Amino acid sequence: MSTSADFLPDVEACLEVLQTGGIILYPTDTVWGIGCDATNAAAAERIIALKRRPEQKSFVVLTASEREVLKYAAAPDLSVFDYLQQATKPTTVIYEHGIGLAENVLATNGSVAIRICGDDFCRHLIKRFRKPIVSTSANISGMPSPAIYSEISAEIIQGVDYVVGYRQEETTAAAPSAIISWKNGEVQVIRP
Repeated sequence: MSTSADFLPDVEACLEVLQTGGIILYPTDTVWGIGCDATNAAAAERIIALKRRPEQKSFVVLTASEREVLKYAAAPDLSVFDYLQQATKPTTVIYEHGIGLAENVLATNGSVAIRICGDDFCRHLIKRFRKPIVSTSANISGMPSPAIYSEISAEIIQGVDYVVGYRQEETTAAAPSAIISWKNGEVQVIRP
């Protein structure tokens, strides 16, 4: 069982990088992610370049609470939060209208994918940063997503400004989140 003392030095280093427009490699509640300030278009552009990712592909944004979702998604159906409390795995929700985020973080139709992160490290980092953080799998676009830290390519590791040390030694394979959209009080499963 880890405690916040195990990851506080990593949180401090991440905050310094995020606040200056940098990008980080960090463990999430799912797979390892490449992250940046979700309100900083230049930082998101660096991730797009590092991953060699199509410009029109949107990002997942991590928040620490329902209240933050309300700040970055326009008029979401609040019943989605009841659904999320019953979910058995981390679930990313596509909201129709993202607000207050960098344009290149949103989908071309203005929607935004947000996951309320349950992981202690991520929650702590997001709460301290006071802004949502981009989370995209730590791979070159089109390549398999690494299930553990040791599967992340040297190109990705060398391309970020800070690599979190916390949880690097874990060997249990992680899985990506479920992805849903929520319209008219009904769930549409995009990725189970």
